[in-house]
Amino acid sequence: MAASCQLRTLLSRAVSRFRCSGGPRYTSTASLIVAEAVDHSACWVTVEDHKATRRNIPEEPGRRDGRRLLWAAVAFSLFSSKEEDKRDEAQRKEDEMILLLKKAKLSIHRGQLPAASSFLHQAVVLAHQTHNNQAIIYTYSQMANVAYVQGQLDGAEKLFKAAMSYMLAGGTPQDDNAIIEMSLKLATIYAEQNKAELAEHGFMFCTESLETKLETQKGLPEEDQTEEQEELRKETRLLLGLCLDSRARYRASTLHLSQAELDYRTALAICHQEQGETHPQTLVLMSDLATILDLQGRHDEALVLVQQAVDLSRSVGHPDYHVLLGNLAGILLHTGQLENAVRFYNEALELAWQAGDQEAVNRVQEGLKEVQKRRSQEKKAEPEGAAE
Repeated sequence: MAASCQLRTLLSRAVSRFRCSGGPRYTSTASLIVAEAVDHSACWVTVEDHKATRRNIPEEPGRRDGRRLLWAAVAFSLFSSKEEDKRDEAQRKEDEMILLLKKAKLSIHRGQLPAASSFLHQAVVLAHQTHNNQAIIYTYSQMANVAYVQGQLDGAEKLFKAAMSYMLAGGTPQDDNAIIEMSLKLATIYAEQNKAELAEHGFMFCTESLETKLETQKGLPEEDQTEEQEELRKETRLLLGLCLDSRARYRASTLHLSQAELDYRTALAICHQEQGETHPQTLVLMSDLATILDLQGRHDEALVLVQQAVDLSRSVGHPDYHVLLGNLAGILLHTGQLENAVRFYNEALELAWQAGDQEAVNRVQEGLKEVQKRRSQEKKAEPEGAAE
């Protein structure tokens, strides 16, 4: 979240700069000073030659003072020219860096991740050259996200750690939400790498840090809280919900279903309170909790919950409605309601094709194969039952 805020801040500055100026700053001023420097340098050489040929001729005091002033002006002009050139070069690099970041963002939006990675690598070089720590942090975090999506987990880990080290060195507190968000991503990486101890430690650090912050914020009288503090409280709670959701998925993958259920219930309560009953994330959490209940054999509880999520998602036009339908079909399959399961699987399949969600298509097709398998088993069992 803090990282996206940095993105908006950085890019808004970029847009503002490109709208307000047609190109690099100081160009006209630098050109003028360089031209003056050339003229004065030529004058300086002429004076030196002239003085050498008239070495024995006494000079008037006023003329000597005038020459000193002229030389001082020439020296200042040359010095100013160098300083302006440095500022001009720094501005050029900053403008180029911002343009590269905008190109990277557009490439990410289009799903062109290799191109985005290339733009970000170029941008971070310029960020280092201009000693722009904010740009370094932002670019490293974006590079880490791109690497993670591409499955480059080792690279993503190193980049997240690099971004965090710059933030901590710059005085960012260890419990800052941006630090915790990156720590959560590291914990998720360790979970995918089957580094159980590191993953558990990372999830614990994130949840405990956020819970401590929220307890501290509770101590402030409600009437004394500013709008900014209230926004921070909400952001912190939603980040805690995200941490619990991530840890629940990890615990479900390791079949710690009771612990996963507890995390899902807490995450759902947070999301419901902060974002409302029909928010897309609330409905996804309801469906995920239903799946955990189903895995524990609590099919009736699961069916009630997932049906509620599907009905609400239909009413609000949830973007992942087809995913929730597939979950409903799966739970119906486990309860033995094969006809209803097929009906909802077919509806989910059609919507998944329309959405271009290949992962959902594959999952639904696996569900339909399971239905066929169940039906074959039931047919084989019928003659045996009739014979008895």
